[in-house]
Amino acid sequence: MVKDKVEKLMEKVGENLSELDQEEVEKFIKALLRTVGEKRIFVVGVGRSGLVARAFAMRLMHVGFNVYVVGETVTPPIREGDLLVAVSGSGETRYTVTVAQEAKRLGAKVVAITSYPESELGKTADLKVIIPGRILPESGRDYEARQISGEHEPLTPLGTLFELSAMIFFDALIAELVYRLGKSEEDLEGRHATV
Repeated sequence: MVKDKVEKLMEKVGENLSELDQEEVEKFIKALLRTVGEKRIFVVGVGRSGLVARAFAMRLMHVGFNVYVVGETVTPPIREGDLLVAVSGSGETRYTVTVAQEAKRLGAKVVAITSYPESELGKTADLKVIIPGRILPESGRDYEARQISGEHEPLTPLGTLFELSAMIFFDALIAELVYRLGKSEEDLEGRHATV
């Protein structure tokens, strides 16, 4: 029954988010707050992680941050002092890792949102927020290679656990940023799309 699956997913997401390292979360919040003014935030991710990153970017924009999605035609070049938030459950997605490495080379600070601190993304990042839940496929091949070859993980509730947990984490983070910046619901509505 679907209700049982919803309850199980909610339980697992709650367990995941209770394991967050609050010290690392606080460092992430401070890194975001340091971008207020001239600095910008960039987000990157592929597949469902990319959708979660885009949703986070939208909410950051509502709060008033200068935020861009890597790969969009209107995205400016990243500069020294900017912040890149890279979302990858495996931490091995080639595109996300490459963007993170290049951003770091250009002087941006890189935050990894991943399940695997020792992944390539985790090793590249200046700061890591570890969200458990991503189960790596046994082949060890990255997301893009698996998609091209038709190799997919089974569609089980645990297959989406990282993305659901990351989405809820980002929404909670937005609520904290709204509080710390003294914003109101009306402030956010004033930055909501009208066309």
